[in-house]
Amino acid sequence: MASTLPRLPVFEAIARHDPNSTVVVHSNSGRRFKYGELLGDVCRTRNRLYETAGRDDIDGERIAFLVENSYDYVVTLLATLAARSIAVPLSPAFPAPELQYIMNHSEALMLLSSAKFAPKAQDVLKTELDIEPSYLQLTKFQGGGSHEKVTLEKTFNPGSAGLMLYTSGTTNRPKGVLLPQSVLTAQARSLIQAWEYSPSDHLLHVLPLHHIHGTINAIFTPLFSGSSIEFLFPFNADAVWKRLAAPFLTPDQTPDPDSQSPFTQREKVTFFTVVPTVYSRLLSTHKSLPVDIQSAARTAISPANLRLAISGSAALPTPIKRAWAELSGGNVLLERFGMTEVGMALSCGLDVADRVDGSVGWPLPGVEARLVDVDTHQVIEKGHGRDADGRERVGEIQLRGPSIFAEYWRNPEATAREFVDAKDADARGQWFKTGDVAVRRPVETAGKSSAPSQKDWARGDMYFILGRRSADIIKSGGEKVSALEVEREMLALPQVAEVAVLAVPSGKWGQKVGAVVILDKEHLPESGRWTPLDMRRALKDSLANYKIPQVLKIVDHIPRNAMGKINKKQLVKDIFQDEFSGDEM
Repeated sequence: MASTLPRLPVFEAIARHDPNSTVVVHSNSGRRFKYGELLGDVCRTRNRLYETAGRDDIDGERIAFLVENSYDYVVTLLATLAARSIAVPLSPAFPAPELQYIMNHSEALMLLSSAKFAPKAQDVLKTELDIEPSYLQLTKFQGGGSHEKVTLEKTFNPGSAGLMLYTSGTTNRPKGVLLPQSVLTAQARSLIQAWEYSPSDHLLHVLPLHHIHGTINAIFTPLFSGSSIEFLFPFNADAVWKRLAAPFLTPDQTPDPDSQSPFTQREKVTFFTVVPTVYSRLLSTHKSLPVDIQSAARTAISPANLRLAISGSAALPTPIKRAWAELSGGNVLLERFGMTEVGMALSCGLDVADRVDGSVGWPLPGVEARLVDVDTHQVIEKGHGRDADGRERVGEIQLRGPSIFAEYWRNPEATAREFVDAKDADARGQWFKTGDVAVRRPVETAGKSSAPSQKDWARGDMYFILGRRSADIIKSGGEKVSALEVEREMLALPQVAEVAVLAVPSGKWGQKVGAVVILDKEHLPESGRWTPLDMRRALKDSLANYKIPQVLKIVDHIPRNAMGKINKKQLVKDIFQDEFSGDEM
């Protein structure tokens, strides 16, 4: 038992990797960890879970943990799967009452923490919990451990091993999304085929680890493929630029050759996956870097060195995509669509021709997708994307396949609500209703890749996301307006630094198109003002009149969560309360 692990696909993959290759690097300290020591550390940590629980059967129990972005996080996640338990990663940024809710809702058997977050863990344990979890402070791994032989069980018995992530809870209390190990495995295998992760990839990780993006795309999948993961968190634009530039600086340009700072780490970064706000911040800070780092950074993000740069979790504004391509000498950001419940579902292809502006591409390998008309509730068949009047048919994206989550934890009503009625399912099962709406369009220049990894899925009409059905589709005077389309056009204006386009209740129109804008002061007229009339004049050539915002508010800050998303329903209440007509409720 002490050095035996369940025969899970992720452990089989890790056991096959070169034991001397790097699995994790801590960017700031320079500490390194090898694949050969990982499974031994997972065994030891799993055994400590058994000791803390007082039994060696914790199949299906929820194990919550507070651990920084590090090798220790990777070990903790895998050790929980090795115990056939359900990992519940907690955000250290959350206040104790929010963590208390997750602990209670998940009925966690145990709370683990690193030494760094022991005070936060104690704060949580002091709250009025409905449960009595055991507590374990984990020992920090230093690296350089022995490459011990770990055996895998002869038969495949994953038990209830899995991951539970909590939704952002922008409208209701957060829901626990249960992702069994089979779902995690399916998601990883799909991404490996689509994005071609490999042992030669070196991924720079700057994301939080209680979301699907940072956990599956940037940890679990690289572990399957033998890639190296370098943690540099929390995100700091200057630190990221210096790390990217480091391999391309000459020795005389390195400030301290004997230090373990990011300047001295020589592997080039080949894989980078972040949210649009990170790219925006990098672009805005590049020009303030020292000239030699500016030059080295441009080399670092060129297509010859940064193999893949992905943007997701929020819509990518066209100006950011264009500016990144110009700065990098042609490295076009790859857009994709995903969510906690489904992992990654749609993606553009690796060929630059397949990275079409505004599109999230095609269903990923193993994912079935369809559009269901938001008005008629009929499935929009492929090739029938326009109605009899020639207007594009807007449909909700519905998905199914092995990468879809199992359930909302102990919430059968919510689970049933988000899947189609059982009577509408066929032999392959029910469809999950994402709540996101899109159109499908043919793009003549895309979908022609000859690469074997792309041929089976990157074909046909491409998906263009219009937004969340509940927040981004504005029904104004009988017309449907995509908030994302309006945001994209507004961000192309030099006066606009950030924007959120919202549905403002209106008795006359049903909803009005509203815009909350942060101005770019460098591009304002001499008066320093930018009026609604200025906005309408600037947009009249790119948007139909009914799509141009009817109300405009200038602000200094637009609140976003850790993944760059905006709670638009709350923002409407906070910003536009005085714009309500009074007869719309």
